[in-house]
Amino acid sequence: MLNAIIFIVSVNNMIRSYRYRLKDSSSALQLNRLARACNVVWNFCNESQEHALRWHQRWPTYQDLCTLTTGSGKELGLHSQTVQAVCDQYATRRQQFKKRKLRWRGKRSPGWIPFKASGVKVVEDTVRYAGHVFRFWNSRELSSPIKCGSFSQDSRQRWYVNFVVEVPEAEATTGTRHIGIDLGLKTLATCSDGRKIEAPRWYRHQQRRIAEHQRKKRSRQARNLHAKIANRRLDFLHKASDRLTKECELIVVGDVGSARLAKTKMAKSVNDAGWATFKTLLSYKAIARKVVYREVSERLSTQTCSGCGAIGGPKGREGLGVREWVCSECGVVHDRDVNAALNILRMGHHTLALK
Repeated sequence: MLNAIIFIVSVNNMIRSYRYRLKDSSSALQLNRLARACNVVWNFCNESQEHALRWHQRWPTYQDLCTLTTGSGKELGLHSQTVQAVCDQYATRRQQFKKRKLRWRGKRSPGWIPFKASGVKVVEDTVRYAGHVFRFWNSRELSSPIKCGSFSQDSRQRWYVNFVVEVPEAEATTGTRHIGIDLGLKTLATCSDGRKIEAPRWYRHQQRRIAEHQRKKRSRQARNLHAKIANRRLDFLHKASDRLTKECELIVVGDVGSARLAKTKMAKSVNDAGWATFKTLLSYKAIARKVVYREVSERLSTQTCSGCGAIGGPKGREGLGVREWVCSECGVVHDRDVNAALNILRMGHHTLALK
């Protein structure tokens, strides 16, 4: 029902985004129409970019796109600031992803309608936009003025309203632990103090049911099951990251990348673990609670002895099955993952000392 994301931290306040689910199913028709209008603006920006590339002209900036779309809001039934927000997002994402041209938005694209504070009016559990009133589940009071926001649609065609607000800073953590974290598949996170967070493997437990729905062409049931798995995974990762940021003042994580592994035979397990989401949750919660968060290279972290620094641990794919090994130099018996977490923590201390 509610999802809070911390974006940035200023001197005295933090910027958060709160998501509320809309109540009325009848409002979906109006929002779908408005979302299609936003797609028209987005595709026009993409077409303008394509024209500039074809004729070797200067790429249109945010100001150029706003000038080209002036007056289109009245024809499309959108607020003028929504048209500007779409142009702003297009220019920002083009620069962020360093793309010559972005994807077109069509019928299969999730609905999205950005707005600014002056374009909406919020009263208790209702939000008024473009002459329409939408009701939402007011699961959390909005104690601060809205800076901006958007309407968004999920994979199950459910609509949500997102409000970006400025709130006071959260209290700093009282934890004093320093931990290194080694991410894995069977064990989601192995900490340098010996604790292990087991991966629930939500998808693996439900993949037979999903396959059955897909064989019988029950696309709606399969889509709903996928959404439930994603919600369970996110809830678990939220709780795990919340505990760690409350207990620690320094968190160091290995820079294992899921993008490359997601293209291998381990794709299902990697996506089921949710490494990228877990690191994102840790990073922004650490910022909010004034916890030092670092990502360091985990190269040779498994093979290096955390006691004497000698390299003699299991190597390559053949060594993946070796969970314990004995250092040939000092004779210490190591748990593979705990040893890697200790080396990651050492690298974190080293990077902080250099700064």
